[in-house]
Amino acid sequence: MLTGGPLDVLTGDYLAELTMLILGRDRLKDPGLGYAKTFLRQLEDCLGLAHEKGVRIVTNAGGLHPAALADAVRELAAKAGVPVAVAHVEGDDLMPYEEGALTANAYLGGAGITACLRAGADVVVTGRVTDAALVSGPAAWWFDWAPDAYDRLAGAVVAGHVLECGTQATGGNYSFFTAHDVRRPGFPLAEVAEDGSAVITKHPGTGGAVTTGTVTAQLLYETQGPRYLGPDVTARLDTVRLEPDGPDRVRISGVLGEPPPPTLKVGVTRIGGWRNEVVFVLTGLDIEAKAALVREQLAGPLAGVESADWTLARTDHEDAATEETASALLRLVVRDPSPDRVGRALTSSAVELALGSYPGFHVTAPPGPAQPYGVFTSATIEATRVPHTATLPDGTRVAVTPSPPGPTPAPQASDPIPAPQAFEARGSGGGAPDGSGAEPRDGGPGAQPPVPGRGGAGESPAGPTPRARPGAPTTRAPLGALAGARSGDKGGDANIGVWVTGEAAWQWLRDTLTTDLLRDLLPETAPLPVTRHELPNLRALNFTVPGLLGAGVASGHRFDPQAKALGEWLRARHLDIPTHLLPPPAPEGTRP
Repeated sequence: MLTGGPLDVLTGDYLAELTMLILGRDRLKDPGLGYAKTFLRQLEDCLGLAHEKGVRIVTNAGGLHPAALADAVRELAAKAGVPVAVAHVEGDDLMPYEEGALTANAYLGGAGITACLRAGADVVVTGRVTDAALVSGPAAWWFDWAPDAYDRLAGAVVAGHVLECGTQATGGNYSFFTAHDVRRPGFPLAEVAEDGSAVITKHPGTGGAVTTGTVTAQLLYETQGPRYLGPDVTARLDTVRLEPDGPDRVRISGVLGEPPPPTLKVGVTRIGGWRNEVVFVLTGLDIEAKAALVREQLAGPLAGVESADWTLARTDHEDAATEETASALLRLVVRDPSPDRVGRALTSSAVELALGSYPGFHVTAPPGPAQPYGVFTSATIEATRVPHTATLPDGTRVAVTPSPPGPTPAPQASDPIPAPQAFEARGSGGGAPDGSGAEPRDGGPGAQPPVPGRGGAGESPAGPTPRARPGAPTTRAPLGALAGARSGDKGGDANIGVWVTGEAAWQWLRDTLTTDLLRDLLPETAPLPVTRHELPNLRALNFTVPGLLGAGVASGHRFDPQAKALGEWLRARHLDIPTHLLPPPAPEGTRP
């Protein structure tokens, strides 16, 4: 990023929910730790270059101890002979929070970052801030925005959300990856304008691609409704306009902002107990009977264990040409408050079946000890109770006043989404209260899509919109032949964004992919309260599935504990799609 082209601010997002748990365990071992040590190793290679080019560095790598990381950066700079001014932001750490909590951190906004940069900082280190704050904070400094410049701040928040996962905006993890060379996608950058609009692009000569599709995919990632609530502003995702602005350039404009809610999200991690697992390989014939035999043989050793979950993955193929493709995997995951009940003695008892169980018995790994697992939960706290503080390069500590939430806006005919009441209890950068903007036919509170004319890529023009022709022939095909998707996690909840190109495809998707159909296509979601949101400007639907991931990635035993591939599973499911909406089949022998 520093050598490939012009840059004013270089950001780095180091804090996932799982990372906070890891840093919490580091802090238990050494109170001086709790920050991302990898940041320092990376900084050794580029601090001098950044200073030479006048590029500011803003990162949340401070984790649980931003002051310690700031000191470490100063020490590194002194050794390298690079005269940089270092500042840090703190106040997010709410420990001691409650009994059993390992970490508890409020999600701060970008105002502390802005204060540090205004004071001349070259490097700003923060603790837990929203991912988008790493962009909105510098943008507010650069353009000297007031705290109530909500439309401008909202535009910067949207740009920050696009950048926060790096190469996911340049073709990484992209449904239509075969359309681009994504072997080494370059990192995205945002050219932010004074009015809050931005162009998403990448340095010339870097791999991957920036298209309206790659940007749409990232906009849908881990968001939970039309209102993206944050500590500085509420960004209206239903007002986002996307349009091409040249090769590998996509312009984001039209984002409307509203006052932030009066509360901040608090992410809390705990050690939930101890876990262990054994994976049995079942090969050839009688797979179900072999699995049943193992479960019966281990019923005794598992008695008294708090939780034992069995999963049989039928990866086997009939008349397979290799042993691996003839095999299925039977996975046992055990959890208990005591490490002894799920320790090596238990896994050893599984392996001791080797000569007296099903034919071809073997496991994928030797017996191992129990490992601690974590639990992530979230809550809210009044913003005025969080001591958001900017420690400037000269050591001065400046209290950052929360942005005033302002009066609750009265719903208008063109704005039927319920006004925000509190910060969403899930999400790294915001989200929406459960059900806001949900489709009425899917059990939501009755919100409708934005009135035509608000603008945006895929916006429905005024008047009737084209729909699938009545009685048109259909083809049984995977949803992914028409639609893209991206999915992810919010603690124990999953999110799936689905989008299409073309107005006729959007009308079909909107009418067809209801929450009931989603439950049919993804049976794991059937018992859960799925919520659907419409984003017509993006020709997209966004689904939230509370509870699919249990207590979060640190404790999950689900095959895909962060729901990263949930959208791709949905795209692989078959349904009847109007034939005229599907792309023509590729000529035989060509790459799809």
